[in-house]
Amino acid sequence: MAKQYDVLFRLLLIGDSGVGKTCLLCRFTDNEFHSSHISTIGVDFKMKTIEVDGIKVRIQIWDTAGQERYQTITKQYYRRAQGIFLVYDISSERSYQHIMKWVSDVDELWSLEHAPGALSPQFLICRYAPEGVQKILIGNKADEEQKRQVGREQGQQLAREYGMDFYETSACTNLNIKESFTRLTELVLQAHRKELEGLRTRANHELALAELEEDEGKPEGPENSSKTCWC
Repeated sequence: MAKQYDVLFRLLLIGDSGVGKTCLLCRFTDNEFHSSHISTIGVDFKMKTIEVDGIKVRIQIWDTAGQERYQTITKQYYRRAQGIFLVYDISSERSYQHIMKWVSDVDELWSLEHAPGALSPQFLICRYAPEGVQKILIGNKADEEQKRQVGREQGQQLAREYGMDFYETSACTNLNIKESFTRLTELVLQAHRKELEGLRTRANHELALAELEEDEGKPEGPENSSKTCWC
């Protein structure tokens, strides 16, 4: 049976409550848009498989609550993410200003005093998100141009400051949804190039073994002398 996917990635959507994170997720995974807003409680996730550069990628996309009372819970998911979308609403200057806080949360260091089993006080310094996590800045609700409070140039400038790609999106009109998710997937693939090369090597080896086992049961003859090479 053909493999359903080659690699599994975890992506995360973070940002203020009401910026449209859930709508982005539903549009990408189910091609659906629901105008009524129900705030996410804690975390939720959906799955989707896409193909990038010949690699079948299974994406596990986590949608996090933006309310402060859920921050302790949602931050625990930062450590498991390979890619993060930082989302603001172009019609909300406040949500844009808060992007700096969300970036800080992603990079935040925390200390644990008196590590379990330690004979003397120690501090364990850990990142909430793993080293090298890929990030993209999203200005959502681009369809609400008449309500715009954050210019496109502002989003581009902030993305440059943090070294991130930038997209303005609309879950309502499906603007840049596929493009932004595909781009973040590409960035994660590029960041894990060595692991992927190992994956290709193992896949080649497995295919060669499968062909060998298949050929062992076949009689010698011209019709069985050629072999397929997967490169």
